[in-house]
Amino acid sequence: MGAVPVSAPPAGAPRFDLPEIDDFTRPYWDAAAQGQLLIRRCDDCGRAHHYPREFCPRCWSESVIWERASGRATLYTWSVVHRNDLPPFGARVPYTAAVVELAEGPRMMTELVGCAGPDLRVGMDLCVDFRAPDGDAPAFPVFRPVEGTGQRR
Repeated sequence: MGAVPVSAPPAGAPRFDLPEIDDFTRPYWDAAAQGQLLIRRCDDCGRAHHYPREFCPRCWSESVIWERASGRATLYTWSVVHRNDLPPFGARVPYTAAVVELAEGPRMMTELVGCAGPDLRVGMDLCVDFRAPDGDAPAFPVFRPVEGTGQRR
């Protein structure tokens, strides 16, 4: 999986695309820097979830662990964004904001890369990639179509 290049915002501009990393989310961002997507799984009910939480959103158990995701997903829905005034998103328009369904079950908000809006189809196969922003910002997951796919499942 290759990194998707991103241009840096003007010096001193606020960034609205960077997470606030804390002790709880650090394993997620450390894995992303290594090209791995992590999800959380409940030891009590077995349900996987994303975004990372310290409890299971299904049964409220606090017995949840980090798990490496396969990186496979299908497209659930999307919107092509043509205008966004927040740095650095404005420099990237048009871009495709999406919700994907991970092979492990959870749905995840993300950005799609490597495919034009008219070529997108609900249910198309996707794989995770990682955008590596400039500087010391963390890499974060984006998704791209699996080569040779694009048809509905």
